[in-house]
Amino acid sequence: MPTAMPPEGATTLDALRRAAATCTGCDLYKRATQTVFGEGNSRASIMLIGEQPGHEEDLAGRPFVGPAGRLLDKALAQAGLDSRQVYVTNIVKHFKWKSQEGGKRRIHEKPGRSEVEACRPWFDKELWLVQPEVLVCLGATAAAAILGPAVRVGTARGRALPSPQGIRTFVTVHPSAILRIPDDAERTAAMRRFVADLRRAIRAARRPPRATRARRSPATPRRAAR
Repeated sequence: MPTAMPPEGATTLDALRRAAATCTGCDLYKRATQTVFGEGNSRASIMLIGEQPGHEEDLAGRPFVGPAGRLLDKALAQAGLDSRQVYVTNIVKHFKWKSQEGGKRRIHEKPGRSEVEACRPWFDKELWLVQPEVLVCLGATAAAAILGPAVRVGTARGRALPSPQGIRTFVTVHPSAILRIPDDAERTAAMRRFVADLRRAIRAARRPPRATRARRSPATPRRAAR
């Protein structure tokens, strides 16, 4: 039966993924090919969080398999981390798009706040199951969803910030932003900075946490982000 909330019995990522496939919590499911759930190492110390699946991800049913994902894999390799050692997901699990005028191409459209909030219970439980030591927010939408609407990539970048769940959180650009830079030299410089951001997250994940985090239920009310 279609659902908008994760069932209490979904206590593994596989079970949660199966349940999310029938989510109708917002209207995005009506035009998307399928739900695109997170994937990767279920015990990863680092969770990478994007905005939403894109065109290729929507068709494949897997996150970060398009051009942005390939750039992310390259950046992770340059930072010294195998992409199979992380968990990757998106705040929104369905592809939001609009038609290109006069063409058949599907154009990415930024999800609204209500769509982010509709997906939040799924993400919260996903986070609870993986229990990463470090979060990396890829882009403004993910950063705002995790740290609050006042956060800005430009000012938050390069610092370890506490998430409402008590997890060390880093903010950086979405890899698609690097792909959109037309100048080769500027794109190379942006890639170097992106790799540096990932290295900071990797170093943070290798350090013991300051305090043992309690395994809170995903239904526990979230404290306001500061």
